[in-house]
Amino acid sequence: MLENLLNPVRISNCYTIATMSALTSGAIAQIRYLQRQAASLLLYQSVLKSPAGQAFLDLLHALHHSEVSGFDCQVAYGNWFKIQAAKNLSWKDALIWEILKDENPFSRLAQQTDFASLPPALVEAARHDLEVLQNIYECSSEQLSKWVRVAGQLDAVPPIWHSETVPENGDLPLHGKLEKWSSATESLAVYYRQFGTGLFAEYRAFQWRGGELASIPHPDRINLKELVCCDWQRDALVKNTEFLLAGYPALHVLLYGSRGSGKSSLVKSLLNEFGDRNLRLIEVSKSDLQDLPLIVEKLRGVPQKFIIFVDDLSFEEDDDAFKSLKVVLEGNVTARPQNVVVYATSNRRHLIREFFDDRPRPRDGDEIHAWDTVQEKLSFSDRFGLTLTFEPADQNTYLTIVGHLAKLAGIKLAVEDLEHRAKEWATRRNGRSGRTARQFVDFLKADLALFQK
Repeated sequence: MLENLLNPVRISNCYTIATMSALTSGAIAQIRYLQRQAASLLLYQSVLKSPAGQAFLDLLHALHHSEVSGFDCQVAYGNWFKIQAAKNLSWKDALIWEILKDENPFSRLAQQTDFASLPPALVEAARHDLEVLQNIYECSSEQLSKWVRVAGQLDAVPPIWHSETVPENGDLPLHGKLEKWSSATESLAVYYRQFGTGLFAEYRAFQWRGGELASIPHPDRINLKELVCCDWQRDALVKNTEFLLAGYPALHVLLYGSRGSGKSSLVKSLLNEFGDRNLRLIEVSKSDLQDLPLIVEKLRGVPQKFIIFVDDLSFEEDDDAFKSLKVVLEGNVTARPQNVVVYATSNRRHLIREFFDDRPRPRDGDEIHAWDTVQEKLSFSDRFGLTLTFEPADQNTYLTIVGHLAKLAGIKLAVEDLEHRAKEWATRRNGRSGRTARQFVDFLKADLALFQK
């Protein structure tokens, strides 16, 4: 402060720099135009409500009012840059990706009918929004960076995020060489019909939690080649899943057998085998089975195929979850959607616990057909169209699994040494099973790498 009072020349120079650093009227006009364009969206407003989109709008607002504070422009630009870096996705690719997964009246209806049957007003609104979004797309990061440099009185333009992560769904209907996005409305509708929108377009695995779907960004990476000694069960389940993916009626499947025999792993491996073919997996806990009819209705009419995965299934008497699952397995007046199947695992062949007291003993006044009630319980598992059994692992099976997993893990030990260690592990811990074999190989791999070099 004292230095400035003693140096009027410096004060004068700072004033000159500030005056010269104001954005030109042409730049302000461009910024206002972009703001008006964003406000005119009819269907795709949510695209600019994403973190990157909202940060972009905040940056435009800061630039529009840069004559008040250039500092706000720098803060807004930093936030916009950080969001791109966190996603490893440039602004332009982030904008396209938001369009491709956006849920709106046009994208939802396009999944259920062909383009020619869509209401003309809806198609026209989509064309309008695509033209607007292309105008926003063409405002480059380089241009925004230059505006921030001027408004923030910086010596150099701020860095620009260039890294790109292209979505996995192949050729996109909106690309850099397309002259007019509005002409891509039909191809965009075809894309929605093939790949869907929203969470189902972005993620492959989900969990039903608290009455709604929650995405699982990092599902279990187990794959089919890791699973051995369950060949016929694997082949049967893969074939049934192929039916589902091809649009044919697929069967609900019960996988039952001893613990650690690979039942759950086999189901989860299907997602990694067929995820790129629009297969999705939704895990539903036993406590949420009463929501099963609601979940199925949410999946009706979308292009993806769904496995509803229920792990460790069993019921108590008069369990409401039993009734809900029965409705889904047997159907009711509402037609069953062909894009949904239930794959359930259980350690029990008969899913409903039965006690000796449940068995009828002839007495006066007792129900004549009491055995029908018992049979209703015992036959519930038969409502699954396909039942796959998993036997406990004997020693040869256990050692075969260990040898296979050790080979995949790159463990190079003599067969005798490997099998001796595997037998000791099974004896001291959880017995012989596929799960025990996996735990042993994971431990052995780390142990050899860290302590037995």
